[in-house]
Amino acid sequence: MKKNGQVIYPKIFKLETGRDLLISLQEMAKQENKAGYILSIVGNLSKARIRCSGKKQSTLIKNNFEIISLNGTIDPSSCHLHISFSDGNCNVWAGHLEEGTIILKTADMLIGFLDENLIKKEAITPNKRVKIYIIPDCPWSARAIRMLRTLQVEHEIIVIKNDNDF
Repeated sequence: MKKNGQVIYPKIFKLETGRDLLISLQEMAKQENKAGYILSIVGNLSKARIRCSGKKQSTLIKNNFEIISLNGTIDPSSCHLHISFSDGNCNVWAGHLEEGTIILKTADMLIGFLDENLIKKEAITPNKRVKIYIIPDCPWSARAIRMLRTLQVEHEIIVIKNDNDF
């Protein structure tokens, strides 16, 4: 499979009981000696350690959690991942994935590795500026803005307030 001129090859990984999710992903990237990103994950956790945006301290939560999503990038030198998970009452938590997030029974993952050793991060210059048009209170708009901020892409937000703006 090709994306942006790079060959992407997906690999399936299964993590068993007691494995630390972040440490395991770092080990996978080192073993492959490739950069990549999470395509899919299904599994559960017994403990979750997350750090909320702007906070220095992480939070450890213990329960039986279902993983909802895991997004971000991995490479042999670092991982930048955001996780969301829920408990049996559908309470949801989310934040930066930290060490100490432990698999309860299993986690099945599909990771897309790039055929280059590292992701090339280009500096964003004013002539590459992004304009994003959003709708207030739209979850997809909020997610798009979070991705731009996470990737440190310089952007301008334009809010669509009425049908004429749309």
